[in-house]
Amino acid sequence: MTRDTTPTGGDRPRTRRRGTDRPRNRAAVRRVLRREIPSTVGVLADAHDFDAMRGYRTFTFDDHPDYLRHIEDLLTTVADHHLLTTVVLFDPEEYAAYCADEGIDPDTPLSRSRYTAVAAARGGAVPYTGQPLDTLLPQLVHHAVREATWEYAATLLAAIGNCADCGQDIGKAGFDRASHLLTRLLQAAGPGDHHLVCSVAAPEEKLLATLTATGDTTTPTARLDALECTEFVTVLAVAVALDRPGGVVLRTRTPDAPDRLHGWTVHRSRFVPLTEAEVFSAYCTDARDGSPVPPEPGAEYRAGFDIPTDPPDTHH
Repeated sequence: MTRDTTPTGGDRPRTRRRGTDRPRNRAAVRRVLRREIPSTVGVLADAHDFDAMRGYRTFTFDDHPDYLRHIEDLLTTVADHHLLTTVVLFDPEEYAAYCADEGIDPDTPLSRSRYTAVAAARGGAVPYTGQPLDTLLPQLVHHAVREATWEYAATLLAAIGNCADCGQDIGKAGFDRASHLLTRLLQAAGPGDHHLVCSVAAPEEKLLATLTATGDTTTPTARLDALECTEFVTVLAVAVALDRPGGVVLRTRTPDAPDRLHGWTVHRSRFVPLTEAEVFSAYCTDARDGSPVPPEPGAEYRAGFDIPTDPPDTHH
């Protein structure tokens, strides 16, 4: 038996969802909404960038350390209110170019806010989770360097053009080949936690990319960060597609064993194993400036091992 509970006329009952506690006035509603609005903070990480912004009348700070203290206080306050906050590097040169392109006045807080939102939307923001500024700023700089490296490498690949013989996009073919090389390397690396570094002497600067693989890389259970993997393959593809000098070094960690260090050069779209002495030299030389680095106690410097790969395509 069912009962008709459809309200009629003025007898409509007032209902309330069980377990809800809705705000009853406009001020309370606004407070609830503010808790759900994410925020982004743009940070001038170094003194040079800070000085560049001091030329704007509406930028009221005149001391970089004091400015950073205010930034940290702001972030802490926002975190105390459990609001989602991301932080992005504020680039004064890029900001000036953005304002010129958009036809807006750069000497206003609104323009700075608009640029900060755009910079974060491009993927350059780092979540703020309560970490001190001394930890956060290096994270931001590292993230920005990775982004710039990937953009430059992708630009190089896009500019190569098509093969004169077969018409294939050489940059895309280089990316596919680099992806194949990485897959075969990880398969050959076997069990353990692996950290790879790829360095390539590009036409205007040296490119560096890193990749971490956790777990047994011979099985689908190995964990790879998709973005990090794409960046690594793009940098490696520059060496492959442009036949630029490049190399890859691999550190493998397994329980109750010393770290094992291996290395290869990239030559004619293949990985060529380095000797033990060459691996030692590669790990004991700073990849960016060539300065010597002390050898690591307990680490084993080993020759690169053979990595079976498919024959490479030839493009011109």
